[in-house]
Amino acid sequence: MEYKDTIVLALGGNAILQPGQRGASTEQMENVYKTCMQIAQMIKDGHRVVITHGNGPQVGNILIQNSEGAGKVPAMPLDICGAESQGMIGYMIQQQLANILHDDDINVPVVTMITQMVVDKGDPAFLKPTKPVGPFYSKEYADERMKKGEVWIEDAGRGFRKVVPSPTPISIVEIDTILSLIDSGCVVIANGGGGIPVIEEDGRYKGVEAVIDKDFGGERLASYVRADTFMILTDVPYVYINYRKPEEKALNEINLEDIVKYQSEGHFKAGSMGPKVEACRRFISNGGKNAIITSLDNALLALEGKAGTRIVR
Repeated sequence: MEYKDTIVLALGGNAILQPGQRGASTEQMENVYKTCMQIAQMIKDGHRVVITHGNGPQVGNILIQNSEGAGKVPAMPLDICGAESQGMIGYMIQQQLANILHDDDINVPVVTMITQMVVDKGDPAFLKPTKPVGPFYSKEYADERMKKGEVWIEDAGRGFRKVVPSPTPISIVEIDTILSLIDSGCVVIANGGGGIPVIEEDGRYKGVEAVIDKDFGGERLASYVRADTFMILTDVPYVYINYRKPEEKALNEINLEDIVKYQSEGHFKAGSMGPKVEACRRFISNGGKNAIITSLDNALLALEGKAGTRIVR
């Protein structure tokens, strides 16, 4: 196929698992199928699509399985759990998208790349873990784990959770392979969950107990593949200033200077829209043309400039 542009599409959690669902395979497959219907339409409309995705709920479930089964089988470290989630989610997207394209007589291979992201072992984030992972536990359990050197916090009155570092992503180990697959005509699913965090020592890689922000990881992927558009799909149709206040305002097309101004005024919270806006800012600053934040339902309209928040140079 001939493509008119390249889009890196970052799928939010609701594209795979809806709020209130338990995470059964049938639920996730159904959600992924609906998501892939839209992705297939993008491909039919002439866009080259590279896919990345979040993995928070899936990694959380894997950690619960590890904990519950620890008396029978060895628990896996967090980097391997991230790899498991990349394979699981990639498989679902890969299968459903390939099926839809096949039904439409579109012969485009779909492939999942288990992706490692290099981080700096000297990153200050390793000295101050901030990212909660896994299930909630009692204070007594958390106290026991903290005696073994782990960091735990009380999380919003729901119990105690382990926290791990969230270092800045630097480079993608498999980027040359990803670029080769894209150039050969494949739809590539890569860098799930921001990538598996690894450190490099003398040309060798080693996994670390950390989580990379999926939006920042997505920006790295989009910049490396020289995407025209970096699109983040989330659970709201627009980015807002004064969110949930009487003077709330949806942002449509906005330039880099104004988005930086709104960031400095504190409009975007660190735990929600903040990383998405910052990832888009980085993408545009690194040479990207368009960055879009919108909801899954508005993805196709947003590509036409009829919905969503578009950040431009």
